[in-house]
Amino acid sequence: MRHDDPLLQILILLAASVCVVAGVRRLRLPAIMGYLAVGVLVGPHALALAADDETTRLLADFGVVFLVFTLGLEFSLPRLVAMRWEVLGVGGAQVVATTALVATLATALFPVAPAVAVVIGGAVAMSSTAIIIAQLTEQSENNRTHGRLAVAICLFQDLSFPLFLALVSALSRTGQPADALHIGTAVAAAVLALVVVLAAGRWLLRPLFLGLAAMRSAELFSFAVLLAVLGSAWATQAAGLSLALGAFLAGMMLAETEFRHQIEATIRSYREVLLGLFFITIGMLLDVRSLLRHWPLVSSLLLGTLVLKTAVVALAAQPRTHHWFKSVRTGVVVSQGGEFGFALLTLLLRRQIADPALLQSLLAATVLSMVLSPVLIRHNRAITRLLLAERGPPESAALRESKATRAVAQREHVVICGFGRVGQNIARVLERTGFEYIALDLDPQRIRAGRQAGDPVIFGDAGQIKVLENVGLQQASCVVITFANPDLALRIVRSVRELRGDVPVLVRTADDAKLDELQRAGATEVVPETFEASLMLLSHLLLLLKLPVTRVIRTVNDVREGRYSMLRRYFRGAAEAPVEPGPTIREELHSVILPPHAWAVGKRVADLAARGAEVSVSAVRRDGIVGREPSPDTVFKEGDVVVVCGTPEAVEHAETLLLMG
Repeated sequence: MRHDDPLLQILILLAASVCVVAGVRRLRLPAIMGYLAVGVLVGPHALALAADDETTRLLADFGVVFLVFTLGLEFSLPRLVAMRWEVLGVGGAQVVATTALVATLATALFPVAPAVAVVIGGAVAMSSTAIIIAQLTEQSENNRTHGRLAVAICLFQDLSFPLFLALVSALSRTGQPADALHIGTAVAAAVLALVVVLAAGRWLLRPLFLGLAAMRSAELFSFAVLLAVLGSAWATQAAGLSLALGAFLAGMMLAETEFRHQIEATIRSYREVLLGLFFITIGMLLDVRSLLRHWPLVSSLLLGTLVLKTAVVALAAQPRTHHWFKSVRTGVVVSQGGEFGFALLTLLLRRQIADPALLQSLLAATVLSMVLSPVLIRHNRAITRLLLAERGPPESAALRESKATRAVAQREHVVICGFGRVGQNIARVLERTGFEYIALDLDPQRIRAGRQAGDPVIFGDAGQIKVLENVGLQQASCVVITFANPDLALRIVRSVRELRGDVPVLVRTADDAKLDELQRAGATEVVPETFEASLMLLSHLLLLLKLPVTRVIRTVNDVREGRYSMLRRYFRGAAEAPVEPGPTIREELHSVILPPHAWAVGKRVADLAARGAEVSVSAVRRDGIVGREPSPDTVFKEGDVVVVCGTPEAVEHAETLLLMG
């Protein structure tokens, strides 16, 4: 029995999602598979517990909007300009070739008019941007060669969608196209919308967010983020483009500001929930009974689509990658159908322009390919290896990094628990003085950035004994715990002492909340930040008061030997809550990958400074080898990972220069 109460439907979907996704996660499968399974089970074609109505579809569209907006935050306009040949070349070749081949086959095998065949070809050419981006991000492959090319192809597909949409609108009941005026008007409106969104994002968004940030209101900042995302999405949809394209452009504009990371953190929570609802609605579209009735035709269309798109993309991408393995891998990732293709086929079906049996089978094949796509993307390496009959692909950078990290674990080294600002500062000094280290952290973005720059940082909970064994605690000469959370630090100290009782353990804490407990648990030294800052100020003050240096050192040492007892007594304020930090001047590290047509390719480090970059190039990683502090005459090459250091504003400017000049 189907329930028409929107709130009850959402509750049913949430309950089913919790149960199914938990089971999928336990089986180590992609979360998308769980959402799709929920849609199939509770949808109108199975248990009919929920309806695929306007309410659920609207919420699902919001999920896609926020996902693509997040991609825009990571992409930036300079990177898009640097990848223009991938977007226009590979993406354009894929859409044109796939559309032409499918249209030719459709007119030869079925009674379909040429204009309708072109729309069907365009529908088959589309891929699911949401599924591809979500799965590649989960696998940390969105910055790999095949990931970047897949995103470029999806971008061109989104840009070409309005053309096919205009062609559908221009078709009459007989399937013959009307005059070109309607199509030209639609294209002109789409171009105008793109220009307006880009101009507004370029000159309005940053001043807006600067003014709001000065007010220090988290609620106001969140409202502004929602306004920017949904406003740009609405503008492009009103001009006949997709919601997702407008959201992507807004994210791309905000990626060039210092608010990028805070914006991403603001939308992350509801983005995941709404995106899950989108995948559930895709699962609702799958009619298993209809699929079984027309299984021969549906399976043929499904297999033909996957093979055709993989082959087309592989041929289009090979001149860019110069490597068949990467090209075919890109084809496997984008071989499935997409929501835009589903929309085009649905419009043809509603207008009764083509044979309903053919369109229904194509719809079923499209949805089924989207259901299978998480598995295809998850195992794209193994599938490509099978297609090329290779025993094993060339050793990847990730595999080389893992081997190097395991080798360090067998030698004398330092284990750094926490790779935040403090952990990274310690790592830089250790590296400069010739000591090896392995860092542990749980932040995927931080780990990805560190590994791109060549740092031996791995994902793992330092409080688990097995993880400590894997990073070679038995061979470690020292353990440094840099997490500010004292409870987490205490758990790590106890785990370390359970494995080894003799290794020195240094602990950093924010204050004295767990000082005595950490020392009893076995910490060799505990360094509270507030106390050390007080001691540093005190030492400078005593020197300015003309106290002899020896007496200053003795005073500071006495305080430390007394375990900061003198500094642990102070008068607390009535409301001693941390004040929300405002804009601060601080330096940060940022990695920039140089695509083939970036401005910096062939240029020197000195050329970057000559263009006005106010950053230092701290490292250049090439072919898995990291060069620290490169000389001004170092020449950048395609594929280099350039690590720059400076203020957030200077880093954004340097990234623009590296990619666009």
